[in-house]
Amino acid sequence: MARMKFICDAERCIECNGCVTACKQEHEVPWGVNRRRVVTLNDGVPGEKSISVACMHCSDAPCMAVCPVDCFYRTDEGVVLHDKDICIGCGYCSYACPFGAPQFPTNGNFGLRGKMDKCTFCAGGPEANGSEAEFEKYGRNRLAEGKLLACAEMCSTKALLGGDGDVVADIFRTRVLNRGKGSEVWGWGTAYGKPSTTSGSGIAPAKEPTKS
Repeated sequence: MARMKFICDAERCIECNGCVTACKQEHEVPWGVNRRRVVTLNDGVPGEKSISVACMHCSDAPCMAVCPVDCFYRTDEGVVLHDKDICIGCGYCSYACPFGAPQFPTNGNFGLRGKMDKCTFCAGGPEANGSEAEFEKYGRNRLAEGKLLACAEMCSTKALLGGDGDVVADIFRTRVLNRGKGSEVWGWGTAYGKPSTTSGSGIAPAKEPTKS
């Protein structure tokens, strides 16, 4: 059984927000909730990068660990979903998630709290696939229809990849190798910049004092 994952290629993302719009339209996401959003790092300076972020459907999901009523569950494909009929809207999952995926829907000027909402990986919910009840609570179940995620399908630069984790990893690996960065893509140079000297520690040696 394939394990579903997605990844956003920061070298291709152009911050068009097409993925955000596609998600909201496809699932008729309630006002005040963005199941997917685009985050820009180093905005306006050299090295600016943007990535599309949503629920990462973690293998060890913190939202599942903290939910007091166990409304979260994992499908055979590794997609983390939740049952809104069980959810009590306590918000613990929102605090636990490092990606800010679970959100409160807001109604009216004062943001009335309700059931939590989050990315479903276009996999619907516990109701029957394709049913009216499923669409009303969770949106369209594209995986049951054999279709690609709406956000990934709409991405104009194919920066957002979603589907079988092994296939997604192979595509991204091929891209990295074609860019010519090799192993350095995750190395010291990417994280901290190139060492300023040839010393093995990467720390510049102290200069000897000059004679006056």
